[in-house]
Amino acid sequence: MNRISTHILDVAQGKPAKDVPVRLERREPDGQWRVLSLLRTDSDGRCAQLLLENEVLRPGTYRLGFDTASYHRAQKIEGLYPVVEITFQVGEGESHFHIPLLLSPHGYTTYRGS
Repeated sequence: MNRISTHILDVAQGKPAKDVPVRLERREPDGQWRVLSLLRTDSDGRCAQLLLENEVLRPGTYRLGFDTASYHRAQKIEGLYPVVEITFQVGEGESHFHIPLLLSPHGYTTYRGS
């Protein structure tokens, strides 16, 4: 398995956050961030595979960026965090990461899922 996935649950509304733009990046050896993919969550609030076909999950530092401002605008609510960025480390031999986001207008939390 060679995968990075995510899902977003809007805990204030008790439903998946659909159509949220999600960006996956990897930090290169020179310290610059390289965009690997730009996707949107599906109707169930998920991106089942953020790595594109030609990308390999290598050890290193990755970052997920969630455009929460556009989601909150679509819901006609005002949110505190326009962008949520989650940076995480992939170690040698790891092949699957699931990074959920629990979102509300004024807070969020995340964890390593399975």
